[in-house]
Amino acid sequence: MLHYPSGCFVTGMGSSSISRFGWFQVSRVTKSQSEFDLLVIGGGINGAGIAADAAGRGLSVALLEKGDLASATSSWSSKLIHGGLRYLENYHFGLVRKSLKEREVLIKAAPHLVAPLAFQIPILPNSRSAVLLRCGLFLYDRLAMSKHFGASRTVGYSADGPLEASIRKGFEYWDAQVDDSRLVVANALQAKQRGAVILTRHEVTDAKANSGKWSVETKDHLSCVQKTLTCKVLVNATGPWVSQLHCEIAGQKKAHRLRLVKGSHLVLPKLCEENRAFLLQHKDGRVVFVIPYLNDFSLVGTTEEEYSGDLDAPRISRAEVDYLLKIVNRYFKAAVCEKDVVGVFSGIRPLIENEGEKASRVSRDYRLQLDRATAPLLSVYGGKVTTYRLLAEQVLDQLREFFPTMSGSWTECAVLPGGDFEAAEKLQQQLVGQYPWLTQSLVRRWLRSYGTCAPEIVGEARSMRDLGFCFGANLFQLEVDYLCSREWAMTAEDILWRRTKLGYLFSAEEVRSLSNYLEQRKQSQP
Repeated sequence: MLHYPSGCFVTGMGSSSISRFGWFQVSRVTKSQSEFDLLVIGGGINGAGIAADAAGRGLSVALLEKGDLASATSSWSSKLIHGGLRYLENYHFGLVRKSLKEREVLIKAAPHLVAPLAFQIPILPNSRSAVLLRCGLFLYDRLAMSKHFGASRTVGYSADGPLEASIRKGFEYWDAQVDDSRLVVANALQAKQRGAVILTRHEVTDAKANSGKWSVETKDHLSCVQKTLTCKVLVNATGPWVSQLHCEIAGQKKAHRLRLVKGSHLVLPKLCEENRAFLLQHKDGRVVFVIPYLNDFSLVGTTEEEYSGDLDAPRISRAEVDYLLKIVNRYFKAAVCEKDVVGVFSGIRPLIENEGEKASRVSRDYRLQLDRATAPLLSVYGGKVTTYRLLAEQVLDQLREFFPTMSGSWTECAVLPGGDFEAAEKLQQQLVGQYPWLTQSLVRRWLRSYGTCAPEIVGEARSMRDLGFCFGANLFQLEVDYLCSREWAMTAEDILWRRTKLGYLFSAEEVRSLSNYLEQRKQSQP
């Protein structure tokens, strides 16, 4: 659960009109839509990716998510598409190579959401050997063989830079930053475009196999109505809940023990004016990223704590806050303390257990468990954002025996919704030329979030006034309507923390206005 800046969840506002988009885009399952080839449980990055791949192969698909899309681990990440430089220390060469290949695929599939970012590794006396680091970076470059990312190099630091004056040298390498929750939404949109039914706020309450098919009971949390859906194959892509659901559905011991590890992040005022990230080495052998975030902030993380609490509400601990602040203050001149923290969030990583290993050394790879006993059930264990597309492709390849006539893999060369452009600068010029009355800041944010889908927000608007009421931070009524009707957003939390990430810029009164507007829209519908 995200811990937002104080005063975010409050309500109130005057009357507002309903725009051209109508009310929420809530998928309703008709009688003819109650039978599917594939039901995917879990609306995170793996579930959305699997639904998109399956729909693109000609299968009838429904995606079930008990909350909002990306409302758990998939929006609590470090916002990176990366090979995992530190995984080389643990000899996970296959995972690194696989991840680096996927990094190339994703930057072409979603150039509005995935962007190259330079990472620098400052060297302290207790850091890893400079020779060892240089060798690791050389191997990283060789494994990548990248067309879109620069090669690593040695860098020097001046005394007037943001780092402590004693830090004079380091290394630079390249990876990519991603808007994680929007990547999930983009995959859900791709799935919907190819015929999938996306059912958010639908919780699976029971699943039984009968005559080689699954009968799945769901509860619609909007209407409180129970529905029964049937399918040939059931996919369990529920992240931290995968083991629990596997046991409940399959009626057997889980195939893989999960190690639940909590990772927490701090959001601080920007620590470096330049658009570069840092990989900081801690004396305990772990590393912490400091990443430019949302123009005005720095994202600092992550920690690794064993976790056994409520999966729906992980919270950062005092020890984690102190740990992250301490390492920032060890490297940066500008001292930070707890009162400087703008926001925090924590997520649960479901790692495949490896007895005796530290959490930092446990592989971030995934395993697929296929049970055929009564009806096909495939459970997804582990995984990371970077490799979701490949994971989905392998899931569908495993299921070919049940769908022999489905088409082959297709996502490696596909573009996600909004990503069909070659140069961001050219796309920005086109949008400015088409809508010269839009502010530059709004154009830039829309292009980073929606890419070529941005004109769908504008519609018939001909001036800033036509965009409707501004709730704050350049979030206008038409964009809210678009997010509700096209992207399954239903609450202020959905919009501010997963669709736009504008929550850090909203006041309590502005959140009240947005929440009340959404409630009025809901009540206006039959």
